[in-house]
Amino acid sequence: MAKTSTFARSQKKPKFSTRKVNRCFRCGRARGYMGAFDLCRICFRELAGKGELPGIKRSSW
Repeated sequence: MAKTSTFARSQKKPKFSTRKVNRCFRCGRARGYMGAFDLCRICFRELAGKGELPGIKRSSW
């Protein structure tokens, strides 16, 4: 989990557009961010495994 202050800072509009940091809305993680779902890879895997993401299925073959 990211610190509350770090997450709050990332929510503000930055002075320059290159300073924008994408963060997971659940845990605040900056790395492994998936923009289509607004989640990090870890949260994505948890929610997909539980079946809580619409349109996402676990593959098995």
